[in-house]
Order: sequence, then structure tokens, then C-alpha cells
Amino acid sequence: MAAIPSEERYARQIRFAPIGAEGQGRLGRAHAAIVGVGALGCVVANHLARAGVGRLTLIDRDVVDASNLQRQMLYDEQDAAAGMPKAVAAARRLAAVNGSIEIRPHAVDLTASNAGTLLAGADLIVDGTDNFGVRYLLNEWSVKTGTPWIYGAAVGASGMTMTVRPGTTPCLRCLFPETPAGGSLDTCETAGVVAPIVDTIASIEAMEALKLLAGQPDALHGKLLQIDLWQTSWLPLDIAHAKRADCPVCAGRRFGLLDAGAMREPMTAALCGRYTVQVTPAEPAELDLARLAGRWQTIGAVETNAYMLRLRRADGLVFALFPDGRALVTGTDDPARARRCYTELLGE
Repeated sequence: MAAIPSEERYARQIRFAPIGAEGQGRLGRAHAAIVGVGALGCVVANHLARAGVGRLTLIDRDVVDASNLQRQMLYDEQDAAAGMPKAVAAARRLAAVNGSIEIRPHAVDLTASNAGTLLAGADLIVDGTDNFGVRYLLNEWSVKTGTPWIYGAAVGASGMTMTVRPGTTPCLRCLFPETPAGGSLDTCETAGVVAPIVDTIASIEAMEALKLLAGQPDALHGKLLQIDLWQTSWLPLDIAHAKRADCPVCAGRRFGLLDAGAMREPMTAALCGRYTVQVTPAEPAELDLARLAGRWQTIGAVETNAYMLRLRRADGLVFALFPDGRALVTGTDDPARARRCYTELLGE
């Protein structure tokens, strides 16, 4: 199939005066990293790919599940049935939409030890995660490297977003000094989530990204936007003076998460709304999945693809193993049970 000329593909966007031909050229040379390609990340990635952002890095640790299909627009039933890594499935779908851009998927968990490799060279980072720990890591990377990032979150029918520009705006730690205590916030598992709020928050994130990448930072909204679509309320909070002189990150330039270096994230982490626990080894491995598939044939039903090995055990657990040793144990939210399953199959 012949390539679609840029002037034809992006004609309507170029006619939008604040972007124009110059802005479109900037978009084509830009690199955006999207961390988390779930509900928010799908919408953001879709908009940026169609807008012609020249390079997209997609980072997500999870696989597609049937419960994702209600709001995660880049996936279909075949992706869920195959348990495809979200980053890979999203990249395939977007490549079919726009073959003129570069899309690099990474089916991994973003940590202090790999952030430098995965985020290197990005002009902008967009938050599509559901995890405050990762967001604080992104915030440190942003401030340390001077890379802007866009925070977004949605649960139930409400959400919020803000754009962080190091040296200009408050950072995430200025507004939220401490990690919320476990159980103190609603999650998609406890409160559910409806797709329209996802689309709204992510579309604002994508618009902010286009403003920055097209060279129009003065058009940024400069607020902490809080939106509730069920109540039809829109609350823009002025944060112009919220930058804290005692902020440990943007004022003190202390990067406790990043400076942990090779220290790994906690061994186990429950995935929001998935009845799934992620198990991460102390050190990355290089596993021979084909060999393991052969050994596990007597344990349960084994499925393999180019990205992972999946074992359906007789006890109802589904064990999805990646080449670096990371695993997703579905069928439990008990970290101890997930670790026990991991140890039974792979040892300590």
C-alpha cells in the first residue's frame, strides 16, 4: 500500500492555525513516551499517533483482559483471549492507523533501574498509569532531566489532570507531598469507572501534549483540572503559586526513587481491578520460555506466543511469565499466594 502524503493525512490539523505547517513539522520530529497503555494511555496514544507525533514509546506491564474492553479502545476480544501484552497490541493497532511514524512497545514494568533506558530521548512523558508510585518516579525523572510530563487519573466518573513543566510549574510532590495511604483512595476495583471520563481526561492530556510538542507552551491550561461527568462539574484549580520552597524534588533536587538505582520495586504488586498480582524477581532474568513450556506440560494447559508463556493451573491460577522473569498471577489478590505459585514453578 502506497504511503499517504503528510499534507493529505494531516490536512485538517495543518489548517488549524495554532498548529499549521510549522507545528506539524515539529510533531513529526517529536518523541513522546506513554507510560501505561490502559484506559487513559489508549486514548492518548491513539490521538498522538493519528496527529503524526513521529515517535511513540509505549510502556506497559500488563496483558489485555476481558474487563479492559469496556474502556480501552485499542484492544479487541482476540487480544483478550490471547492475553496479548498491552504495549504490543496497542503498537500493532496504531501501526495499522499510521504507518509513517515509529512506535516502540515495551512490555515491562517501569522502575528506577530501567527508566533511564526506556525514557531516554523523550521530549515529553504522558501518564497513563493507575499507580502513584510510578507517578512519583516519573515526577523525579521529569525534574531531574527537565522533561515535561502530563499527569492524569480517572476513577468512577471523575478525574484530574495537570501538566508539569520543570522549573516553571509546581511538580507532583508540591501538590501531593505524600503517597496516599493504601485504601485511602477509590480505585477502579472499588468504585468502577465509566469510559466517558477516561476519554475526557485523556483527551485533555493529549491536547496538552500536542501544544507542547507543536511548540505552543503558552496555550497550556496551567491548572489542576478536576472533572466529574456524572455531576457535570468542571473545576480548574489555580496552581500558579503552589510551587513549594521546601519541595524535596523540585526545590531540594532529591531523587530518592531514582537514586535507588538498581534497587527493585516491591516483589509483589496487585494490579488495579484485575484480581491479579505481579511478581518481580530481585534481578532481571533471561528465561528460555520454550524449555519451560515443555517442562510445564504436565502441570496444566500451556500457551505461548512471542512475548510470554502462560500456564493455566488446575487450582484456577493463570501464570503468565515474561522472558525477564516477571510474572502476572491471575486468580488471586493475595501476594503470599502469588509468591508461592512463583516459587513452586521457578524456585527462589
